[in-house]
Amino acid sequence: MKPIQRDITDEKLAKYFDVSTRARDKVVKLNPKLSAEAKDMLTMINCYIADAHHFKEKGDYINAFAALNYAHGWLDAGARLGHFFVDGDDVLFTVDGKD
Repeated sequence: MKPIQRDITDEKLAKYFDVSTRARDKVVKLNPKLSAEAKDMLTMINCYIADAHHFKEKGDYINAFAALNYAHGWLDAGARLGHFFVDGDDVLFTVDGKD
């Protein structure tokens, strides 16, 4: 049985920063005229990404990773609810690839 990886490495954290940031940037690029609800969600996303940077700078990788996961959860929720147009991107978002 393979041992469970319990550490959040620099590489793993960088990957999640990259994915969440690219997803956030794609939302803004594809729809610069977001609804009020989408703008509110985007504020939460930006706050969680900022929190992740803050935690990383403090060396708190667990909370940085958690904040990035919350940010991406907001991104996925916005895409699934139709607040964000994501051009069917089922790599950066949890969508069926048909929107």
